[in-house]
Amino acid sequence: MVTIPVPTLPLAVRTRPRTALVASADRSFRQRLSQTLTGLRWQVREAEGGAQAWAEAESTAPEAVIVDSWLPDLDLAEFLKDFRSHFPDVDLLTASGTVAQESPRGPHRQELLYALRRSQDNDTAIWNTAPVLNKPSPPDSLHASSWPLPAALSAAPSTSSPQGGAPAAAQHQPSLPRTIPAGVNPPGARIEPTCAERLPELIGYAPCMLEVSRRIRLVAPRSTPVLIEGPTGSGKELVAEALHRLSARSRKPFVAINCAAIPEALLEAELFGHTRGAFTGAVQGRIGRIEAADGGTLFLDEIGEMPLSLQSKLLRFVECGELQRVGDNETVKVDARIVTATHQPLAQQTQNGGFRADLYYRLAVFLIRTPSLAEHSEDLPLLINHFMARMGREAPLKRVDPGALAKLAMHDWPGNVRELEHVLERGAILAGEEAVLTAQEIDFGVTVN
Repeated sequence: MVTIPVPTLPLAVRTRPRTALVASADRSFRQRLSQTLTGLRWQVREAEGGAQAWAEAESTAPEAVIVDSWLPDLDLAEFLKDFRSHFPDVDLLTASGTVAQESPRGPHRQELLYALRRSQDNDTAIWNTAPVLNKPSPPDSLHASSWPLPAALSAAPSTSSPQGGAPAAAQHQPSLPRTIPAGVNPPGARIEPTCAERLPELIGYAPCMLEVSRRIRLVAPRSTPVLIEGPTGSGKELVAEALHRLSARSRKPFVAINCAAIPEALLEAELFGHTRGAFTGAVQGRIGRIEAADGGTLFLDEIGEMPLSLQSKLLRFVECGELQRVGDNETVKVDARIVTATHQPLAQQTQNGGFRADLYYRLAVFLIRTPSLAEHSEDLPLLINHFMARMGREAPLKRVDPGALAKLAMHDWPGNVRELEHVLERGAILAGEEAVLTAQEIDFGVTVN
């Protein structure tokens, strides 16, 4: 096991008050790095963007500044150049561990690099592209002594299934990128610098998943309406939450509503609110979900299920930011960013009259597509690791044996990531007190076409 040595400095240096500034729109990255630096006796200040980082630097005069590889409000290269000229004595690093041009080497550089490495090691988000290993390693959180990966894990699911348990192909171990569990560094592992694409709540190393992450980064700082398209169970709400978290509206409400889960007769009042006596049972007035999202983000899931009669009212709100409660003659001004999601081909629905074309073009200003699990099947071991570790927080941790992995790899996953989570949960229940999940406990249930 390769461990990261904790840097040691002379006592006089270690006890001297020091301040570090961490600038990142990624809250979880700031928290991880701040926690590590605090343990090394640093005073840590945090900034969500470049402008706030500049103001914090002027007020606190930090010894070191660590800037994420992307800033929501300023161009990173220009920020580093200007910051270097105004604060020439500050040790300025980026989250990838690179040193800004002409940055002086401070006496605490070793500690800063150590803190960066530790914060990356402790990032268990599997969509994170760092750390990346040049060879696979056992996922420690599954307590597996070995981690054989069937060949199907690095390609699209095959229609041919193995006979008699784990196939010979299960001995093949493709070189898949992995995250390192906290405090674990496998022998021979090489850790690459972090990538600007990483998002803590999203899971996957496949190019199609990193493209989703990249598009979220691009559009999150704006108020542009976003349409998320993807099959059921592919994580559309996670994408919406990431858009909100990385936006300037993150301190305001994130309000989600499933348009398919509420009866048509009640959906209008749920969205727009109503006055007292507006309909039978309305004993008091209530604001709607749109108004509740004022200043924040409104997430309309399954927007394709919205009745045509309501689409015209939503169109007015999207165009001018005004709504009218049911039973009221007054209009209310609301500032809410709209993010919508659907598993249906919405553009095709506009052609057959199932969805208003004018509303579609206003909602689909920026499109993000979440891929099916079959499109990023190489991430299957990482997803299994993630879900098993999460279940291990509430029950004894179980590991998945090679036969079960082979069986999981051969499934085509019509229900995508949500189906995988449920299959693993079902298997953990069927395994009872056993610490190992075998192929016998992997039950896919009834497949819905």
